[in-house]
Amino acid sequence: MTFIVYYGMTEIGKYNNLKIVKKVDFGFYLDGGEEGEILLPRRYAEENTSVGNTIKVFIYKDSEDRIIAVTDEPYAVVGDFAFLKVVDVNKTGAFLDWGLPKDLLLPYAEQDSSIMTGSSYVVRVIFDTKSQRIIASQKLHRYFISDTAELKKEEKKELLIYEKTELGFRAVIDNAYTGMLYKNEIFRPIEIGLRLKGYIKDIRDDGKIDLTLLQIGERAVQAAADSILAALKSQEGVIHIGDNSSPEEIAGLFKISKKSFKRAIGQLYKKRLISIEEKRIILR
Repeated sequence: MTFIVYYGMTEIGKYNNLKIVKKVDFGFYLDGGEEGEILLPRRYAEENTSVGNTIKVFIYKDSEDRIIAVTDEPYAVVGDFAFLKVVDVNKTGAFLDWGLPKDLLLPYAEQDSSIMTGSSYVVRVIFDTKSQRIIASQKLHRYFISDTAELKKEEKKELLIYEKTELGFRAVIDNAYTGMLYKNEIFRPIEIGLRLKGYIKDIRDDGKIDLTLLQIGERAVQAAADSILAALKSQEGVIHIGDNSSPEEIAGLFKISKKSFKRAIGQLYKKRLISIEEKRIILR
């Protein structure tokens, strides 16, 4: 989730720091600038809240389409990609649970798949200027940044898995870009909606981004070697996996490819830290 707090202006669908200007029986009014005074219902106010205080609030429209302030934190704000659950579907569209009393609308015009109540989908939270409402969109491709000049190979990134393809899985990168995780380089369970760390493996000439879940280069070898040593120490100096073990066995235990495994144990062997047998490794 993006935790950006805006000062000096009111942003609907985002966090704002607003000054309390009036107290009433049912809550407090905040200075919303051009939006006018915005109600903070009493249930969201702390005991020591008083006129003159500046507080962090989330601004959105309630079920009666009034702009209000809350201290609840939604699962996502405007500009975020998020994996949200459908709680209802009707003639207007689908309604998603985003952590606030009023559910988030996913209009039919913003859907690109069959939506089912109880299922979850990756969406982008947007402010629709036409309707002046916060809504969700499945048209994710509209919102990815195409200019990759700010990205570098081997950078560690936050990923959100949003689509499965024949090649692997597509992921949102740092809430801004899109990239591909190829299935022959995935050594752990992956599913849509999963958030995890990854690395930029390559940025192609056409701007497409290849991703990997493994560290690249010598850092990856060292990380794998450290993992193998930790496993040896936790299992009394012996692990029953070795130079002739299958790629599946290696991936199941260490979440790395056999090539990476062999490089790692080769490094440990050169340092005289282990002995290598066909089906086991022994800590010296």
